[in-house]
Amino acid sequence: MPETREIDRELQILEAELKRLEAEYNMFFAGRLPRPPWETRSRVDAMVKRLDRQHIGNYGDRFRFTTLQTRYARFVDLWDRGLRAREEGRTGPFPQAPKAAVAAPARPEDRVVRVTTFQDPMREMDKLHDLYDSLAEARRQTGQDEIPFHKFAELIKTQVSALKAKGNDEVAFRIAMKEGKVTFNARPMKGAKGEE
Repeated sequence: MPETREIDRELQILEAELKRLEAEYNMFFAGRLPRPPWETRSRVDAMVKRLDRQHIGNYGDRFRFTTLQTRYARFVDLWDRGLRAREEGRTGPFPQAPKAAVAAPARPEDRVVRVTTFQDPMREMDKLHDLYDSLAEARRQTGQDEIPFHKFAELIKTQVSALKAKGNDEVAFRIAMKEGKVTFNARPMKGAKGEE
């Protein structure tokens, strides 16, 4: 079906452009881009609106588009909150790198970069992508090679399955910087909600 192939191609382009936009916003909030990526954002916005108006007959393609559309809407909300906070002089959802640390990266400070919990990683793709991006960025900062996303996703899935088999409903993954190296570990969430 030529129509299905065309939709599939457009969805692949949208997915790639959304990843690019996310990376550009991360670079902007990290201080590596002088201004927000408005051009890329308006291009993605136009693609989302055009596909939204189009009839997508295939349920799989419709679901895939809806997932991308929801992800984009969440990102837009997050980015706009980050920009507002920056304009108002607040920290907001994106921590800003202190100028001294950027000037002298010889000894990166020990800190927790991100903590994310999963119950079913394959149904929580937004969280999985966010965790992967944080790990990739942390490894870049320390000069370590990136891990391919598919290997990372498989590792998370395996860890969650193993810990769930031992009776844990939720698993927390933590990325931290320790003595100039990136540490990444998993641990079961125990007890009542809110307790660790």
